[in-house]
Amino acid sequence: MQPLFGPAGNSDSFYASGLKDSVQVPAWLQGFGLTAYEYQCSRGVHVGEATAKKIGQAAGLAGIALSIHAPYYINMATNEYKIREGSKRHIFRSLEVARWMGANRVVLHPGGTKLGREQSLKNALCFMEEILIQNEEFTGIQLAPETMGKRNQLGSDVKEIIALCKLSPRVVPAVDFGHLNALTGGTFIDKDSYLRVLSQIGDALGNEIIQNLHVHFSPIEFTKAGEKKHRTFLESEFGPPFWPLAEAIVELGLTPTIICESAGTQAEDAMTMKQIYYEKKDNR
Repeated sequence: MQPLFGPAGNSDSFYASGLKDSVQVPAWLQGFGLTAYEYQCSRGVHVGEATAKKIGQAAGLAGIALSIHAPYYINMATNEYKIREGSKRHIFRSLEVARWMGANRVVLHPGGTKLGREQSLKNALCFMEEILIQNEEFTGIQLAPETMGKRNQLGSDVKEIIALCKLSPRVVPAVDFGHLNALTGGTFIDKDSYLRVLSQIGDALGNEIIQNLHVHFSPIEFTKAGEKKHRTFLESEFGPPFWPLAEAIVELGLTPTIICESAGTQAEDAMTMKQIYYEKKDNR
């Protein structure tokens, strides 16, 4: 098995080619040589069952592994009843779409830290436990809380994501190295910086989690508060660099799914990452 590479959502070039229907995306990605696709429900779950199943069928024919990004406005850390119940509905609707498509993971944002990091994490842990109890019909689909890019967000500390993942094997981390680089002021510059995070997660959650890790990657502009804006590989002044992560993946023999979130060039940049990975592997 090899690492899987693909985009989050549809690149500008997909639409520029004259295509517009997400059912057409898997075959288009296959033409690129890509093998993964993260369908975006980030601004709401608007896809119906028939379309979702068509996307899943097209992905199966094209050999594209699918994941779903749940709505951004999920907040597992809040005390407010309406927001919690609304967040649950967003998650269950995302899981339903994942089941229709045959996607194996639903990526979600944990929420904010308005109540303080400790209380926010306690709330999120209770929330996740409730979701796990209530989603028995979706047991084949993993929930993947994401490492976040702003200091006031829960999940900006890797330990918080690890705590959520310790609740169940059905919860796995989605590690966004662009976010982590933004939070640390641009420190992900060599292989060891990536290995430290991989070791931290592996030591806490086990080798199988690291072996099949769900990764988000893109260059990100940042300020002292963390993430500011997603950029592209063509904008070389923005990090982090991908080649040290490729070296770490090759050294450890990992087979992650790597989803590119570059701004508009996510398919092209995913292909660049794939090429870098195989260069590192062939030269080892």
